[in-house]
Amino acid sequence: MTRNFALCAGIVLALTGLAQTGAARADGLEPIAIRQVGMDLQAGSFGFIRTVVAAKGDVKPLEAPAKALARWAATIPSVYPAGSDKGGDTKALPEIWSDRAGFEKIAVTMGEAATKLASAAKAGDADEVALETKAIGEQCGACHRGYRAK
Repeated sequence: MTRNFALCAGIVLALTGLAQTGAARADGLEPIAIRQVGMDLQAGSFGFIRTVVAAKGDVKPLEAPAKALARWAATIPSVYPAGSDKGGDTKALPEIWSDRAGFEKIAVTMGEAATKLASAAKAGDADEVALETKAIGEQCGACHRGYRAK
């Protein structure tokens, strides 16, 4: 399971690098496709973290997925450039672009929680990991409520 997760984390990191350098657009990759893959990987990583927390398992292996979530959170705004609200099978609401500050604030807050989670996981602090897992979930929910069509 750890090997599969490492592979997923690697893919997220690779997508993060592409999106941050602008190479994704230069290579013809579409921002909608990039963000959908990234969100799927985010869901898988977060699901893994939640499963370990719920089972009261060893939190130390959660450092890597938490770091990947933090890097993805920093990338999220860049995969929603102006004009990417149309085309593809997007569920992005217009509020992403009309309330950009609110959208970006959620991504920043999620990234901060993920960074704290990574530190807590490294230290083996299960209580702090659980607290930051909840904080990440709250940010995911806030983004879905305000910026994603059902």
